[in-house]
Amino acid sequence: MTEPGEPTGSTRRMPTVEQSGDAHTPAPDAPAEAREPVPTLEQGDGRAGRFWSARRVPAALLALVLLGAAGLLLYDVAAVRAGHPAMQWRRSLADGLAEQRLDDTPVLIGAGVAAAIGLWLILLALTPGLRELLPMRRDRADVRAGLDRTAAALVLRDRAVEVSGVQSVRVRMGRRKAKVRALSHFRELDDVRTDLDAALENAVRELGLARPPALSVQVHRPAKKG
Repeated sequence: MTEPGEPTGSTRRMPTVEQSGDAHTPAPDAPAEAREPVPTLEQGDGRAGRFWSARRVPAALLALVLLGAAGLLLYDVAAVRAGHPAMQWRRSLADGLAEQRLDDTPVLIGAGVAAAIGLWLILLALTPGLRELLPMRRDRADVRAGLDRTAAALVLRDRAVEVSGVQSVRVRMGRRKAKVRALSHFRELDDVRTDLDAALENAVRELGLARPPALSVQVHRPAKKG
């Protein structure tokens, strides 16, 4: 509103009220909710076991074979109990087992095949598998990570080709050893080898593996053409 004597369109500043003390001052921001620290392993304890394979294909095949054999045998036993004759395969099998000697060649071959399959299944059950996956250091108790061997080999190769004098590099990455074969087209081979050792050792540390592989570095000259 405008008062008499004031020009039209002018604004009037409203009086302000001074607020004292703590009565109407806004409360300071509340401190952030305290969170529990992320669980970590003891310093220097980065041990990590290998990843275990699910073995789905062997387990599924074995389950299907056992299910089929058990179902067929149960059906034949139920048929015999109901007054029907046993299936021809079971009569032939019973007659054959009654006539065969334990030292006959077919019996020994069958026993050997069965034993080999059993040992293979036991080996699958007792070994972790996933050989292509390298476990990384566990710096946190609730986190597990792995690095593919192909990816680790690519990292080492990229670091190796950055060394002066290196023309080409081939890397074979194993679980316990990394074999590096480099070709150098200039510089002394000993100097290239020294720089390669330093670069690759640093690269292996940066991979963060639980069990860093041992390095085997070889440096050669390219084969002469003609």
